[in-house]
Amino acid sequence: MMRFVILLTAALAPVFAQDRPLNTPPPGFNALFNGKDLAGWRGRQGTYSPHAEALLSKDELAAKQTQWNSERDLHWSVDTAKGEIVSDGKSVHLATAKSYGDFEMYVDWLMVNHNGDSGVYLRSYPQVQIWDVDNPREVKNGAPKGSGALWNNNADNPGKWPLVKADNPVGSWNTFHIKMVGSKVSVWLNDKLTVDNQVLDNYYDRALPLVPRGAIELQTHGSEIRFRNIYIKELN
Repeated sequence: MMRFVILLTAALAPVFAQDRPLNTPPPGFNALFNGKDLAGWRGRQGTYSPHAEALLSKDELAAKQTQWNSERDLHWSVDTAKGEIVSDGKSVHLATAKSYGDFEMYVDWLMVNHNGDSGVYLRSYPQVQIWDVDNPREVKNGAPKGSGALWNNNADNPGKWPLVKADNPVGSWNTFHIKMVGSKVSVWLNDKLTVDNQVLDNYYDRALPLVPRGAIELQTHGSEIRFRNIYIKELN
């Protein structure tokens, strides 16, 4: 079994060379970030249920979107010299304008300073967790176990905690490889399998299924976080 897991992990390791030009997708993938601006991204209140958003009228959603985008523009920016999205950790989420169903994606992330907290929302549900594993305030929440798991899951869901601790030190780049099919998610952090095809629970209403399509969201608070090389492939 162990040998099978190792082989499977290797087979699904990043498909692009490490020396590939920044923000240039590998074959079969599309870049969600062009390295220059936030085209294709909107602001979104991270605590807002996708089920509630689906019930809004066109005018209601437009009004909320105007507010969310104004907050986005205060706290999210692009470092064009480095080709990186920058968040000061104090605002709404950065969400794709497009919705996705089943997908496979990659994203590089860097926590600039200690004591940050971040994550990647899948179809607007929290989240593939990003920790500072040395944050003393988050020991009680399991930060020392490492990033790359579905932290907002039910306590009895094995996807809540990473299979291995795979974080690079704060100030270093990390890479997520995420695959979502239906309600099940697999995650690799720095080429190591941290979640193996586990259900993502509905944080907003545990009794409801996930919506079939939704946004990819970048969430940050507590520290400057940077993102780059964000690629996605939609799956049939």
